[in-house]
Amino acid sequence: MARNFEWIRPEPWGIHIVPADCWIDPARSVARALVTHGHADHARGGHGTTIATPETLAIMKLRYATDEGAVPARYGEPIALAGGVTATFVPAGHVLGSAQILLEHAGERVIVTGDFKRRPDPTCSPFAVTPCDLFITEATFGLPVFRHPPVEREIGRLLDRLTAEPGRCVLVGAYALGKAQRVIAELRRAGHAQPIYLHGAMERMCRLYEDLGVDLGVLLPVSETPRDALAGAIVIAPPSALNDRWSRRLPDPVTAMASGWMQVRQRARQRMVELPLIISDHADWDELTTTIAEVNPAETWITHGREEALLRWCQLTQRSARALALVGYEDEDD
Repeated sequence: MARNFEWIRPEPWGIHIVPADCWIDPARSVARALVTHGHADHARGGHGTTIATPETLAIMKLRYATDEGAVPARYGEPIALAGGVTATFVPAGHVLGSAQILLEHAGERVIVTGDFKRRPDPTCSPFAVTPCDLFITEATFGLPVFRHPPVEREIGRLLDRLTAEPGRCVLVGAYALGKAQRVIAELRRAGHAQPIYLHGAMERMCRLYEDLGVDLGVLLPVSETPRDALAGAIVIAPPSALNDRWSRRLPDPVTAMASGWMQVRQRARQRMVELPLIISDHADWDELTTTIAEVNPAETWITHGREEALLRWCQLTQRSARALALVGYEDEDD
């Protein structure tokens, strides 16, 4: 049966579901929005109605001080939209509450992934492969050079450095939503039971994760801890704090950063990172291509990332594909 997908339309600032007159992750305020997750390049306040998972709605309330028009969408529960469209939120494995959105209309099934990863993450539900006719995928790390190492290896490197230089602390730059909590949870899984210290900008989101059922162990604020007590400790801070005045109060910190971009040596040098940790919350090249093969859609649309290489891979494997030109999606330090 021929597929035309005329009812779903990519616009420069979002994906428009035409029969329902609503948008997925729009870059400006709209009357009706479906939001895949809480990062600022996908979520924003000001929508008339926002449909998202309960966790994403809680994150949006904390970050953007808005919960007007919030409609919770639990994983696997179909939601009837206008125009005969049904939307179902499916785990994306990116951060807590992140979702792919399955849209069904006129006998066609469309998946919009938002951001996703395939690696296990103790802080969020794992990615669920969902067959569809049209697969709209991110491509943040859509180049063959990006093959992320096991997270256990990177956490081991962090702990080895902590043991090797007990008079110093390890200061880890990590994005405040998702990456910070994942690093903490992976440290706990690796057996690091000591208190972990937080920059003030990290505290509210970590407490929200705990409120939503994610156990992060003992977390203490740096601001209330004597300098000497931080020797031999792990400190989590925003990437912007790694080399600013705030970090000078720490005992000779080993500057680390957790990001998929730490595979690019120039990025690590630019940020003056001593211990680059390749820990990504996005799918790498192998995960992107494997996912497309597993989903096996009739057509693939590629967006916000390195579209050209993934488009070429689709062409070489005889898969119908096109690159989109959406605006407003950023790396966000991964």
